[in-house]
Amino acid sequence: MAEMNRRWLLAARPQGDIKDSDFKLVEEAVPEPGPGEFLVRQTHLSFDPTQRGWIAYDTYLPAVKIGDVVRAGGVGQVVKSNNPAFKVGQMVQGGFGWQDYMVTNGQTEFMAVAPLFAGVTPEQALGVFGITGLTAWFGLTDIGKPVAGDTALVSGAAGATGSVVVQIAKALGCKVIGIAGGADKCRWVTDIAGADACIDYKSENVAARIKELAPKGVNVVFENVGGEILEAALMNLALRARVVLCGGISGYNDANPADAKGIRPYMNLTVTRSRMEGFIVLDYAPRYGEGVQALSKLIAEGKLKTADDVQHGFENIPATLRRLFEGKNVGKQLLKIADPPLPVA
Repeated sequence: MAEMNRRWLLAARPQGDIKDSDFKLVEEAVPEPGPGEFLVRQTHLSFDPTQRGWIAYDTYLPAVKIGDVVRAGGVGQVVKSNNPAFKVGQMVQGGFGWQDYMVTNGQTEFMAVAPLFAGVTPEQALGVFGITGLTAWFGLTDIGKPVAGDTALVSGAAGATGSVVVQIAKALGCKVIGIAGGADKCRWVTDIAGADACIDYKSENVAARIKELAPKGVNVVFENVGGEILEAALMNLALRARVVLCGGISGYNDANPADAKGIRPYMNLTVTRSRMEGFIVLDYAPRYGEGVQALSKLIAEGKLKTADDVQHGFENIPATLRRLFEGKNVGKQLLKIADPPLPVA
């Protein structure tokens, strides 16, 4: 066990692009668990676009306070325990933040600690069976409500959530059009994820290509990007389309949410009698088991493949978060801190 606990603290609210100076690396003594508590040694960290909002302003969660450890989900191993529900050696996941060690009683700031199921890897726990995959499943099926024969449009289709949405939509019988940045990502979306087509927003006119690929309009839009990409989708809606607002990564580096641009063709929602709805996957916590079962079935049937972008090194944590906003990741963005220090229970 390391003698010190490395922690990345929030030093300043990001203004524009995330900088190393927005964070401060400190070393502190490893905490000791009290009655009913246990100590987790973290091995893997999850990186998600929503973290940009968490460190900048109040969202659906209060903003991380200046001087506090940066909020994030992770996987780790119980190394000391005064809680009979969590055994030493057990692999667990929860909201552990940017640090090596965390003491908890099983409840973290935004995510209860849960044991990993047998045979589930840390990458799967944080990706396809974690918030990422559950966001894709519930957002698409509960709000998008696709039916066989629908045309589904997925922005950010090479990202962690978007790539899962593409495959769920295909499994449900939809024609799927992805939007991604660059030829390599588009090839992954079509050749691996199985989309019928993928629009390269870096080199193509997105609105024109949607119209070409879906001349009768799109029935379901799963939106991860926002801005001009969302506007292009709204210009090509079918009658009674469903627009699922999952994210808007194109505007996450704005200093203030009020700086975000408006949506110009929004009246097409009225013309097509369509619905646009946002959601937060935390609201589906009571149904997470249902989502995991559905995703497991798709994997077993060979209908769902995953991609993990795993970086390494505690010192590279801020740079790994930036990768999401530099378009460098394909699939789920993760960072491996260390191997489990004890034999896995």
